[in-house]
Amino acid sequence: MTPARLILPAIAAVTFAAPAQAAPASIVGNWKTDDGKSVIQFYRCGSSICGKISKFLVKEPAGGARDTENPDKAKRSRKLLGLPIFWNLKADGTKFKGNGYSPEDGRSFNAQVWRSGSTLKVKGCVVVFCKTVNFTKY
Repeated sequence: MTPARLILPAIAAVTFAAPAQAAPASIVGNWKTDDGKSVIQFYRCGSSICGKISKFLVKEPAGGARDTENPDKAKRSRKLLGLPIFWNLKADGTKFKGNGYSPEDGRSFNAQVWRSGSTLKVKGCVVVFCKTVNFTKY
């Protein structure tokens, strides 16, 4: 076999190989919210990542904080402590993308979560309106 016959397939393989996608940096752990009121624990749940309210850093009302802004009246009495507010977060490029819920206003949103150094960036979008906040390691 001539050298040209060996080199040409090698060049083609390198040229047309699919680029390797780096997995996003892990978000698993405890993160303090940007307003300093609570801690969100991100954890593995099946093949994705979920996040729940694991601790309040401010005093709760008597009987515990409740999901009073939920549009579903049947859910307004459930406690916020332990409530999953992120689910189905799956690696997509350099971010995790999935779903989120804000108990402050009762809205569900499309969520993107990613590490930026020691900060956790959380972007929530409802239709075309988006907001990004920064969580810090707790």
